[in-house]
Amino acid sequence: MARHPSRALGIVGASFMIGIGAIGFCDSGAQAEPVADFYRGKKIFVVSSSAPGGGYDQYARLLARNLGRHVPGEPSIIVQNMPGAEGVKAANYIYNVGAQDGTFIGALPRTLSLSKLYAHKGAQTYDPFGFQWLGSLKRDTGILVVNAKSGVMRPEDLRSREISLSSQAVNSPNSMFARMLNALYGSKLKPVEGYEGSTAGLLAVERAEVDGHITGGTPAPIKNKVNGWIKAGQGKVILQFGLNRDMDFPDAPSVLELVTDPEGRKLLELAFTEQEMGSPFVLGPKVPNERVEALRAAFVATAEDAAFLSEAAHENAPIHLVDAAGARKLLEAAYSAPPDLVQRLRNLAAGANP
Repeated sequence: MARHPSRALGIVGASFMIGIGAIGFCDSGAQAEPVADFYRGKKIFVVSSSAPGGGYDQYARLLARNLGRHVPGEPSIIVQNMPGAEGVKAANYIYNVGAQDGTFIGALPRTLSLSKLYAHKGAQTYDPFGFQWLGSLKRDTGILVVNAKSGVMRPEDLRSREISLSSQAVNSPNSMFARMLNALYGSKLKPVEGYEGSTAGLLAVERAEVDGHITGGTPAPIKNKVNGWIKAGQGKVILQFGLNRDMDFPDAPSVLELVTDPEGRKLLELAFTEQEMGSPFVLGPKVPNERVEALRAAFVATAEDAAFLSEAAHENAPIHLVDAAGARKLLEAAYSAPPDLVQRLRNLAAGANP
């Protein structure tokens, strides 16, 4: 098998310091005590950008149930769902509306991290670099799963005939990853857009309305469904999309193992950056520094807490810590990419050829 793709990254691989100690911890009891006085008896609201029951919401609630005991003063933590505009509504709230005192934490989608790089327009009024990052609790790896009736058995088959894929929209990972593979590998993937989320997209595969579906990640509901298909001989995972492979699908190679062109690999690595921060948690830009430091320390302590890890394992929610320093390194690496590479990525997002 080809060597692990995370050891061969050009743009961002060398700078991924995932899971290292959080930056800026409170450095004395004198600093910690005012933070404890502030939080004692208070509530912290975790604003979840997804509806209850979604993948992002699962991690928001996991954090909320465990974070409080690691924050000085042990405040209670409450999840507040604020879905809308693919996470932009919640991001705008944390950045511009919610109290800037450390009582509001944003649980946002991974697409937040590269939104400025893509030059998205419209309702977005935040800057990814303006947020004060706590980090992420997981990484995402997308998969291409096909119905067994499609006849697709290996990656090479994707180049022999047109393969239909269910997709949400032209700028969703479902379609973007397909266009990238077509351009860089010579596949003949044809996204069929208009499906409302991965649940509907996978149902279309199950009904053989389309040949397959590319996911942006593999949260527990998706993984359970796909594994059920595999065991029943009804489906097969052909490829993985991300900087790191999901070893629950050991027979499916990463696209980084298929694309040998150096510039093509760099484009893929840039696009996959956001997946390394699969569940971003942030604070508003004006939260006082001592509270930011306390919450960053609490975030890392929670991610390493045995009770938290046990609960996450019970929920089939893998934990991969990216702390504040790691999140910053990922952002800086992506936003320092060459302008021509960034423009190719923007073309992909807009539906043009890369």
